Amino acid sequence: MTGLKIAIAGAGGRMGAANIRAVLENPACELVAAFDRSGAPAIGRDAGTHAGLEPAGIAISEDIEAALSLADAVIDFTAPAASVALARQAAEKGMALVIGTTGCSSDDDLAIAAAGEAGARIVKSGNMSLGVNLLAALVRKASAALGEEFDIEVLEMHHRHKVDAPSGTALMLGEAAAQGRGVDLSDVAVYAREGHTGPRRSGDIGFATLRGGGVIGDHSVILASGTERITLGHAAQDRQLFAQGAVRAALWAGTQGPGLYDMTDVLGLKD
Repeated sequence: MTGLKIAIAGAGGRMGAANIRAVLENPACELVAAFDRSGAPAIGRDAGTHAGLEPAGIAISEDIEAALSLADAVIDFTAPAASVALARQAAEKGMALVIGTTGCSSDDDLAIAAAGEAGARIVKSGNMSLGVNLLAALVRKASAALGEEFDIEVLEMHHRHKVDAPSGTALMLGEAAAQGRGVDLSDVAVYAREGHTGPRRSGDIGFATLRGGGVIGDHSVILASGTERITLGHAAQDRQLFAQGAVRAALWAGTQGPGLYDMTDVLGLKD
């Protein structure tokens, strides 16, 4: 077998299993390792079996260094601290790294960007799906065209087990809206409303978060004026779409020079 040699971080989780399937089903790449945190329940299981496929002959390991030594690229949907550590290791080895981890702080993002400058080829995105990234491009254009007479609200819903809020995708869509207006999201974002809040401030970008059941990911951006309302949205029906996007990002990153990229680079959606 030939192709980009990929290792999967957080292999024991739901996204880890989806990423394993996406790699095994793509003839342009090869699964060479799968790893998880020490003591994770999936340690020792065959990666293919864990992903619901035929045995792959690759056991999920807790030996990260051994896994990285076999790979050209890593796909990582884990936790911020783990992603930062992987980014530094990728820089040392000149590897490609796809980060789908959400909930990163500004310090985490700075550390990941520094790893790109130091030699890693990193693609980081709050959402790896083609549809969501097209949605972000539409939100950017709509917010630029419509102006502040249209209020912008971002609504998202995810499954009950999601630990960060708003979702990385919601923040990405809010950032797209802010970019369209030429403002800094941190200056206009409103993440919660409770009690007597007073009238809505013109130019704010609001966020609302729902959690429940097994919802994979629903996102809507509402642009509302006094006379009309526009809703742009995306519903994920199978988390495999994120994994397929991550594999596409890894294959793309494998051909690039060091740096920090996002899915708009991978998909050619830069303005």
